[in-house]
Amino acid sequence: MKLADVAATAEMVASTSSRLAKIDALATLLSRAEAAELPVLVGLLLAAPRQGKLGIGWRGLSALDAPHSDDPVLTLTDVDAALEELAAASGSGSAAARIRVLTDLASRSTAPEWDFLSRSLLGELRTGALAGVLLEAVARASARPADIVRRAAMLSGDLGETAVVALTGAAEELDAVGLAVGRPVLPMLAGTAATPTAALALTGEASVEYKLDGARIQVHRHGDAVSVFTRSLADVTHRVPELVEIVRRLPVDDVILDGETLSLDEDGGPRPFQDTMSRFGADAARELALRPWFFDVLHVDGRDLIDQPLAVRLAELERVAGEWRMPGIVTADPEAAEQLSREALAAGHEGVLVKGIDSTYTAGRRGKSWVKVKPVLTFDLVVLGAEWGSGRRRGWLSNLHLGARDPGGDFGEPGGFVMVGKTFKGLTDALLQWQTDEFPAHETHRSASTVFLRPELVVEIAIDGVQRSPRYPGGLALRFARVKGYRPDKTAAEADTIQTLLALRRGATDDA
Repeated sequence: MKLADVAATAEMVASTSSRLAKIDALATLLSRAEAAELPVLVGLLLAAPRQGKLGIGWRGLSALDAPHSDDPVLTLTDVDAALEELAAASGSGSAAARIRVLTDLASRSTAPEWDFLSRSLLGELRTGALAGVLLEAVARASARPADIVRRAAMLSGDLGETAVVALTGAAEELDAVGLAVGRPVLPMLAGTAATPTAALALTGEASVEYKLDGARIQVHRHGDAVSVFTRSLADVTHRVPELVEIVRRLPVDDVILDGETLSLDEDGGPRPFQDTMSRFGADAARELALRPWFFDVLHVDGRDLIDQPLAVRLAELERVAGEWRMPGIVTADPEAAEQLSREALAAGHEGVLVKGIDSTYTAGRRGKSWVKVKPVLTFDLVVLGAEWGSGRRRGWLSNLHLGARDPGGDFGEPGGFVMVGKTFKGLTDALLQWQTDEFPAHETHRSASTVFLRPELVVEIAIDGVQRSPRYPGGLALRFARVKGYRPDKTAAEADTIQTLLALRRGATDDA
């Protein structure tokens, strides 16, 4: 299959808001792929190449100086071979080897192909073709029921391989995909609600549990062999020996546990999310110990539990995990749920997760069986720039560069502004059009991709918190930032300060 066909389909999918049109286009593309191409194709469409992390970033890609091809000659096999080279590059000379491979790949790509490829490699495809849409496209292309494809993808942990089985295998092969200790399972996801009371209205009687600002983990044990996987199913067993030892002491032989882990400070409070995530990096500081909290069990000693109601799974979890269980209560009383939420927040955690007591364990869409509740923080920030959109946002100024006020000049000139993040979330078509019309009046200069602005426009941004980040001058970045609306009633002098955000990172949120 030609890369040009994939790029063209991705462009079409990005340009429509119709879920059915996205599914139809992707199903047509999948049905034309050879069996060996399917894992490659699915990985690129999900902006998650099958090779995993490739050691490249936006700076490396933007620094490439390579003229593009006029003719679309690249195939998926060509691209996959280049990505294999990137994944294999390590040690002395690896940086130069990556540049060589990327330069060659860029020069063999047409401009539209390279635009698609670079965004896929950076995880910024923004086509709306996330796993749920692509899963339904696999079902459409293979003429198999979507629930069967979804279950196979969940249990295998690999939508690309599921596509191979669905499109090229016998019907019974897809049905036979089952839970296997040692093979990670796609995690169940949660919807959102504004309050615990609203969440209970969706779930009915529920297990109301602490929602930690930690890292999702899935732990498999077979005898003394323990494997630990992240939310993205990356194997991090060798980086978390303390978790391995804890699971080895549990009173079971075979088990699959779902949970979270985070590191605690000297007073027993949760450390920032970035501290926890640093343990999964190559240069992890082992003295920063992790503690697990398990909230679900999918398999125990030969028994698969994913089709059992949560009440049954929690009973087994209590027996197996004991002190390592996530704190929570089973209730249908809104006030009891609200009280547990207050306790979780007072302990420094994000909020609560409300889970229907009769729910089974399923992955894929965010449904109403699991509902997370955490407070939303809002800040008034200034727009420092905006990037031109792609796909259906092409021609509009989209991704916003956000700045906080720096009255003391801690990060530059006194009274200036320091960049704290970017977002394109929450922008309606009307806002995109308004930005595109309005921003040139505030422009200072521009590059090929970005229009830079005087710090004059104030926008209200909702976030889930902040985290440490070396990417921005203030040393922090916004978590899950989204636009609530512009504030024409406010001037830039009334924007929130970088010091307020830094205090939030330290946990001092009184002035936020």
